Amino acid sequence: RKEFNQKGAMSSETGSEEAVGSSRVITSVFFALLLDLLGFTLILPLLPSILDHYGQTEDSVYQSLQSIVDWFREAVGVPMETKYNSVLFGGLIGSLFSLLQFVSSPLTGAASDHYGRKPLLILTTLGLMSSYAVWAVSRSFSMFLLSRVIGGICKGNVSLCTAMIADLPCPKARNKGMMMVGIAFSLGFTVGPLMGAYFAINSSKEEVFYHGPAVLALVFSAADLLFIIVMLPETLPKQNKVSSVTSGIQESGDLLNPVALFHFSALTRTEDPPSKEKMQNLKVLGLIYFTYLFLFSGLEFTLSFLTHQRFQFTSMQQGKMFFFMGITMALIQGGYARRIKPGHHIRTVRLAIILLIPAFALIGLAWNLKMVYIGLILYSFAAAIVVPCLTTLVSDHVYWIAGAETCFIISSTSFIIPLVLLRRLVGLKQE
Repeated sequence: RKEFNQKGAMSSETGSEEAVGSSRVITSVFFALLLDLLGFTLILPLLPSILDHYGQTEDSVYQSLQSIVDWFREAVGVPMETKYNSVLFGGLIGSLFSLLQFVSSPLTGAASDHYGRKPLLILTTLGLMSSYAVWAVSRSFSMFLLSRVIGGICKGNVSLCTAMIADLPCPKARNKGMMMVGIAFSLGFTVGPLMGAYFAINSSKEEVFYHGPAVLALVFSAADLLFIIVMLPETLPKQNKVSSVTSGIQESGDLLNPVALFHFSALTRTEDPPSKEKMQNLKVLGLIYFTYLFLFSGLEFTLSFLTHQRFQFTSMQQGKMFFFMGITMALIQGGYARRIKPGHHIRTVRLAIILLIPAFALIGLAWNLKMVYIGLILYSFAAAIVVPCLTTLVSDHVYWIAGAETCFIISSTSFIIPLVLLRRLVGLKQE
């Protein structure tokens, strides 16, 4: 009995230490990610104005990209109008950033599997600081584009922070950590765009309007670097580190190959691969996730262009719109999402995706701001719910071409696809 009590006490003590350690990691990751997102979101309300600004210059790189946009516009039959050109050009810049992020993130992850999460976070943050510094001193489109290229290559902080949460030993701690990641996103997208708009409006006449937000992004990134160095612990155990970066990069090829990516090939090569049923569910979840993000990101990126052109939103009005969305998301995550019980995630995701259908329709057809904001409430509900729920499920086992109205209506009806896919999940606990 004495031996049993000693073992029980030791087990309780170990569990307590793990809980304290996990809590420290979650708190540190939350603040590191929040600082990163505050710097990243400052540009969101400014992007349409920045592209309009450079469109009036004779920059050779801008003209070269414009020729690509003109070729695409003619190929698909888009009318030669400023509003379409602006969105297509913005889509090209946004796609370039995302493509670079897609290519670099697996390589960053592979390196972190060998060297650890913290050294790679320091490296990517230094890269982001350099991108914001280039943006701050840029006076030409070429320099602005260079800053976006550097930023796309180095934007691995989110995936690295998520990996740190996934390193936690306790499933309950991982779920709490994922929720805190969602809250960090909500707060970042609440405050960041509003601050970006404020500093742009209050810039002096002697400087370019985006200089203040760029400097502020640099300050946030520097603060993030200092916080990571001083406060963030390493979460990858020594015994879990891969033997070399080369082996990790070879394995990351599965994350760069679209076919292997959708088949979760990287998991089938592990020492303890998931069962056939779990692999089938992962494939369906992956397809749902991709379809959702493919449609969802279309509104997310083009929303500021729609309000800029249809309602002549200023940068501050854009910032207030993002602030409204962020507050709505934070309230939903804090008051509803964290109370979702195990086994209720699929039903909640289904409800959120159903609400996206009228959300896209309302925003696309909106002739007044009331319709826009009603649509944004529904949109924010989905933004606060779908990704955290899908992430929990996984851890547990072309836009504007035909006009905003047509684009958003097509997107809204396309959400039927992930709804149908949800019915294909096998063996997951239902209510």
